Amino acid sequence: MSGTLSPIDIAESLLAAAAREGATQAEALVIGQDSALTRFADGTIHQNVAETDLVANLRFVVGKRIGVASSNRLDEDGRRALAERAGRIARLQQEQPDFVSLPQPGPIPSVVGAFDPATAAASPEARADAVLAVVRQAGAAGVGASGSFATSAERMAVANSLDIRAEQEMTRAHLIVVSTAPNGETGYAEALAVRLADLDPVAVGREAAQRARDCCDPAPLAAGEYEVVLEPYAVADLVDTLASLGFSALAVQEDRSFYQPGKRLGSDLVSIWDDGSDPAGTPMAFDFEGVGKQRVDLIVEGIARDIVYDSATAARDGRRSTGHGLPAPNPWGPFALNAFMAPGATVREELIRGLDRGLLVTRFHYTNPVQPKLGIVTGMTRDGTFLVERGEIVGPVRNLRFTQSYLEALRQVKAVGNERRLLPAPGGSVVVPALRIGAFDFTGAAEH
Repeated sequence: MSGTLSPIDIAESLLAAAAREGATQAEALVIGQDSALTRFADGTIHQNVAETDLVANLRFVVGKRIGVASSNRLDEDGRRALAERAGRIARLQQEQPDFVSLPQPGPIPSVVGAFDPATAAASPEARADAVLAVVRQAGAAGVGASGSFATSAERMAVANSLDIRAEQEMTRAHLIVVSTAPNGETGYAEALAVRLADLDPVAVGREAAQRARDCCDPAPLAAGEYEVVLEPYAVADLVDTLASLGFSALAVQEDRSFYQPGKRLGSDLVSIWDDGSDPAGTPMAFDFEGVGKQRVDLIVEGIARDIVYDSATAARDGRRSTGHGLPAPNPWGPFALNAFMAPGATVREELIRGLDRGLLVTRFHYTNPVQPKLGIVTGMTRDGTFLVERGEIVGPVRNLRFTQSYLEALRQVKAVGNERRLLPAPGGSVVVPALRIGAFDFTGAAEH
């Protein structure tokens, strides 16, 4: 327990404790979270859980040696013990020759729309009402419904010995629905929102239920190259995967990225950027190092423009961090956690009508990189894959495996949907439209 101390007070106290232990620099990241989850299966709620936690992460620097320790015991004795442990770890480490400094203070953008009191106060009854709306949609369609509804409120504070001081509050509501038809085929729908009122469980339930009904009796389909329309769920995987593989400064510095400034990576219709201040996403004013987030254009009209930095990678390139640092210790480098893809001018129905013979793909599953420098990824379709002929949906097909360069898919983008969806990504979120892609390589049938 930390008594009545706020996260920023705890961070300040940890810096003082680190100084007493001989730190030449120190950084304290404190995250308090209230989260709750309601799970349901076969139309019945079977689990309600809630968690309140407060965790501190202390980065302790002695010269060029760095140690990191974490704890959720944050009373006075706990904070003292945390500083002692971080100091011991630091002194056991090898020196990091390229370490320059923890980040210096800088401007932090003004962010609106990151926190919603109604989401923070969401009750089990409110989540149960949303589940009931989903179940009713499933019942009307004659299918089952399973899934989860999570709400969370987070308060984050960062302070370091170079006078960075930053605090922010964020909320999320996240609904996942998997509807199951009598023959076992499934339909999927998902929604993410900062504001509880912006999440429509009726629409999400209806989408999943209709997709499950449409998936009945899928036919086998031969492997091969097909035109595709990717729903936003599949596009979210494409964008997030490419962001992690290629647009991190560490990936570039370690020569495992496809990024080259000015290189064509997509068609003229493709623009992707990262922006923590855009209220259309999940706004975040600063990163886990307390550095203000900058908008970074990754791809502009198909051309590679820039990459994201944290303080360590920025120092190596003689740049300033763009505000994309993760919590220490961080072997993965900076990530674009607030990614956006530009919308197009094509309604969803026209995207599908543009297929002569191709596939409508709901989402990807179990995707893994094969060749990061070429953006080659393997995975499978799931929860709704449909054959389209002469612009009309013919019927469902069995799930397919693929091995495909996501970069080549971007170069093959022929049309972009005019509506976008906010969806979760590991550690962050993406805002993406549907895409029509001229060629996508499917290698065979999936077992499930």
